Amino acid sequence: MNPEEQYDAIVVGTGISGGWAAKELCENGLKTLVLERGPMVKHIEDYPTMHDDPWDYPLKGELSAEDKKKYHVQSRVNWAPKEDVKHFFVNDLEHPYVETKRFDWIRGYQVGGRSLTWGRQSYRWSDIDFSANKKEGVSIDWPVRYKDISPWYDKVEEYIGVSGEALGLDVLPDGKFQPPMDLNCVEEDFKKATAEKFDDGRLITIGRTAHITDPNSTFEGRGVCQNRNRCWRGCPFGGYFSSNSSTLPAAERTGNMTLRANSIVHEVIYDDKTKKATGVRVIDTETHEKLEFKAKVIFLCASAMASVGILMQSKSKRFPNGLGNDSDALGRGIMDHHYKLGARAKVEGHLDKYYKGRRANGFYIPRFVNLDEKTKREGYLRGFGYQGTASRNDWSASIAEMGYGKDLKEEVLKPGHWEIGVTGFGEFLPHDDNRVTLSATEKDKWGLPQLDFDVEFKENELNMRKDIKKEIVAMFKAAGFKDVEPYEEPSGPGLGIHEMGGARMGHSPRNSIVNKHNQIHSVPNVYVTDGAFMTSSNCVNPSLTYMAFTARAANHAAKEFKAGKFA
Repeated sequence: MNPEEQYDAIVVGTGISGGWAAKELCENGLKTLVLERGPMVKHIEDYPTMHDDPWDYPLKGELSAEDKKKYHVQSRVNWAPKEDVKHFFVNDLEHPYVETKRFDWIRGYQVGGRSLTWGRQSYRWSDIDFSANKKEGVSIDWPVRYKDISPWYDKVEEYIGVSGEALGLDVLPDGKFQPPMDLNCVEEDFKKATAEKFDDGRLITIGRTAHITDPNSTFEGRGVCQNRNRCWRGCPFGGYFSSNSSTLPAAERTGNMTLRANSIVHEVIYDDKTKKATGVRVIDTETHEKLEFKAKVIFLCASAMASVGILMQSKSKRFPNGLGNDSDALGRGIMDHHYKLGARAKVEGHLDKYYKGRRANGFYIPRFVNLDEKTKREGYLRGFGYQGTASRNDWSASIAEMGYGKDLKEEVLKPGHWEIGVTGFGEFLPHDDNRVTLSATEKDKWGLPQLDFDVEFKENELNMRKDIKKEIVAMFKAAGFKDVEPYEEPSGPGLGIHEMGGARMGHSPRNSIVNKHNQIHSVPNVYVTDGAFMTSSNCVNPSLTYMAFTARAANHAAKEFKAGKFA
């Protein structure tokens, strides 16, 4: 590569947002350099565990004692990393950060980022969500509404393939759906009981997930979901959406993309004379070589906290406290979603029924609280939804007592009884004193300051967590399930892996970092389109919204570029 080459655009990061920025910019004809701090991962070729089974590992997939030390933060999420997917998660000893208050920062540094391991649940925001801050006097108002983003949701859903059921709910707008996956028999019973026992709008539906389900649909290079439920290892069929299987290949096909892995972007270069960014400063992770790359447009898509860190390190005479930070809003309003709490129960009957395949999806219960006077709750604002699944457990319960011979052999061939479990995902308010800063003393192996998290659950969040458990217990009992048990495991913000905020969108540079087009107010050729721009958090998985805003911003940038605005 020639560091003196002038690119039209630079995209920092290759995950959910970075892949979309690369695709849209390249398809609009911009010569685009895409920088990723982690190593290269090629679709299919670099999915080493995609066909493995538990018995292929010495500990049935569990981490060794040595690896548990390396992944001590990543392991807080329980389901990851395991032996089959640890290579898609960071080594915490090599990538430390400071926890003034506990913050569970789950990361994946590689080409594709966390688009390789995301949960794929894909839900639209509504005007209820975009207007909540203004209506309730919380933080600042969003400068956009649903009508501004709706056509971009359409574009993204049709391109990535989102399966789901249309419901006609104001709080959860319908989209452009592939055929929905099926609920199983217990989930259908739960759906029926909920409709009969509650009259406040709560319902059960199949999750809306970024999986291709229509065998007659056409997605270049991708096939229909095979119901293997090994998605987090990288899907060789391309059945679920990832940057590696979809947007990055699309960008590459244009001939306009240059992709450079192992490249830590740590600063956006600002020119005081032109009042624009001129490029980025990079450290090669392998050689520690320091490089600079030039472009007319910069897209920060490094993941929310990483992009905030880059902006904080981008200091100049004009911006002594970080690029675009005229408001002292940079690093403030950090949010996540509630996680690791809900309920479990046992289900009687249906022993003559089972299901086919390993459905990579569950059921969803949309938000039903604080929507009107009837559903108003005391003690907290906003609301929550639930994600869950019902399944039959394995044969191990059958051998709790001693057995032998023919009876034992027949018993272990049968599945166990049905169980159901649900996890709540609740909204986190954008508190200004929930913030991230640069550590004044701690640095990483490349000499860069570590991020320091000072984020916590506050009264609104703590009160909501009580209701999340209470309501699902009531629903399970109303459905007639047995041995209903609420649960809440120790966690901190971050564990929902939906961290967002820190470079919020707003009307004015006096209280926000980016405008309605995701441009930094005072440096309009720098766009921030990952979770950092979020002004509130809603209670739904945010990735679909990141993609819609990124596609919108990239097309805006292309028009501005072609009009000579960034010359």
